[in-house]
Amino acid sequence: MSNTGTWMQRVAQDWLVLELAAGSGATALGITTGLQFLPFLLLTPIAGLVADRMPKQRLLQLTNVGMAVPAAVLGVLAVTGVAEVWHVYVLAFLLGAASAFDAPARQSFVSELVDPNDLTNAVGLNSASFNAARLVGPGLAGVLIAAFGGGAVATGWVILLNAVSYAAPIWSLRHLDLSRIDAAAPADRGPGAIREGVAYVRARPDLLLVLSMVFFAGTFGLNFQITSALMATEVFGKGPEEFGLLGTVLAIGSLTGSLLAARRGHVRHRLVVGSALAFGATVVLAGLMPTYLAFALLAPVTGLTALTFITAANTYMQLHTDAGVRGRVMALYLMIFMGGTPLGAPIIGWIGQEYGARWTLLGGGLITIAGVALSAVAYLRLERTRQDRVASMESSRAEAAPAAF
Repeated sequence: MSNTGTWMQRVAQDWLVLELAAGSGATALGITTGLQFLPFLLLTPIAGLVADRMPKQRLLQLTNVGMAVPAAVLGVLAVTGVAEVWHVYVLAFLLGAASAFDAPARQSFVSELVDPNDLTNAVGLNSASFNAARLVGPGLAGVLIAAFGGGAVATGWVILLNAVSYAAPIWSLRHLDLSRIDAAAPADRGPGAIREGVAYVRARPDLLLVLSMVFFAGTFGLNFQITSALMATEVFGKGPEEFGLLGTVLAIGSLTGSLLAARRGHVRHRLVVGSALAFGATVVLAGLMPTYLAFALLAPVTGLTALTFITAANTYMQLHTDAGVRGRVMALYLMIFMGGTPLGAPIIGWIGQEYGARWTLLGGGLITIAGVALSAVAYLRLERTRQDRVASMESSRAEAAPAAF
């Protein structure tokens, strides 16, 4: 229920910005998206430490309240007709701040709810739940916005529905059976805990590879809030219903990717790299689509490749991380994955404003492909250097060992 409301607000908030910022909608969309994800860049390391120190069940209840309040305020402002673009900017940032504390706790909470052997399946089903809501939310938002008149006031009612939807996870969290939660031991409260998480990742070239690919895909490729809005309105001349429908058909592929991921027993680097390259190529192809129908028909493929990559990267990070630092490691993952959006979204928005909506997809996809390829080459070189160092050390120990008689 809450995920459905979240996707409804994403569509409504974007449409509200386009209504309020006539003539500069692309830039305003980029700024809004950037501000909403900026807290992931600023606060996520602290949020990860909080997730490792505080019972996640209690923390997640607080974060859901923190996300409901900005949504309610923005909805009231829009419904009463007094909303301005700067209101959206401020409230998007506040919503993002609560989300920054919610995400690492929620991601790492999965491993406390299920057996380690079921973690890959659980991550996939978690994504499936999220994308099942994505099937319903954008289309429903588009229909409701059109039904309520299509203006700023109509978007406010949709945003208010999202504010109410946060009651569902709060109720669910309160009724979990604590005896069945395998909670990790709280992290030490001494100084240097955040540095410990960073050092853990720096010592792991495999995790660094995943984080590097996530940065390029998340910063420049996964900007569907902006790209879909610009393609629907500026290239194809469509309204809110068609815009919302794009989110729904994109989610068809995303849900398929999530369910396929739930069937996997193991995730390797090969899958993460391959799915990232396939995603970048699909984004480029989307930018070349000549009609709205062709663009919509390709959207499920884009969603499939995107979710295959996201789920593979997420699962790899959780499966290959020690429980005691998992909250901090997932915080770094989310900081890079979602915190890159404040850097990429304004750039993508500016590209759309200056060079046209198609280049938001063409440029984003090409940068994603180049970044993933460079990351893979860098990893192979690091691995080769590490293996040579290990071989050299073993050879030195063998030469230094006394001869046996």
